[in-house]
Amino acid sequence: MENNIIHYCNIKNNEVFLDGKKLYSGQDGDQFLDFIKGVYKNFELNYPKFYKMDPLCKLAITASSILLDGIDQDIDPDMGLLLSNKSSCYDVDVKHQDSISQGEESYASPANFVYTLPNIALGEISIKYKLRSENSFFIFEGFNPEFMIDYANSMTKLRKSSSVLCGWIEVKENVYNAFMFLVKPEAGLAFTKENLLNLIE
Repeated sequence: MENNIIHYCNIKNNEVFLDGKKLYSGQDGDQFLDFIKGVYKNFELNYPKFYKMDPLCKLAITASSILLDGIDQDIDPDMGLLLSNKSSCYDVDVKHQDSISQGEESYASPANFVYTLPNIALGEISIKYKLRSENSFFIFEGFNPEFMIDYANSMTKLRKSSSVLCGWIEVKENVYNAFMFLVKPEAGLAFTKENLLNLIE
């Protein structure tokens, strides 16, 4: 059986949706960090490391938690992860650069340095859900549905993963957009470019 989209989550414009249903709205004018902290508290995500994470990881762990915790089934430890964005981990890269550019007294802050790779978001999801799976993070100019389809399908066809949690997780300052979706070979919405582009809107 071909992969289909089983569930999806959108977080943008101070709103959270699961499978197209609005679950949460933030306050008008909320900055990203205020909004995402409000989402975390509203859904009682209970992952203490959240407060130490950079913005990219906060968005990724929040979107994945809302999607995965909202489905009534066990999470397979071999569920693959496939994430992408445009800005990598820009926000924390700026903080890291500032911390090492202060002259002779400068030093690399461990709190920042640990998040200077975007694939740390994959690690945080894997830790929370005890995944032992294939995972990759790619950087593109924009959401690339053709690539996501080809890559996710190859992961399941080669039996490297029983399902794949895919996502576009973009954060740059106060501009953010999370679109995460779970695909697996069972009944669901067709895993096509057209459907992905409609769902990310």
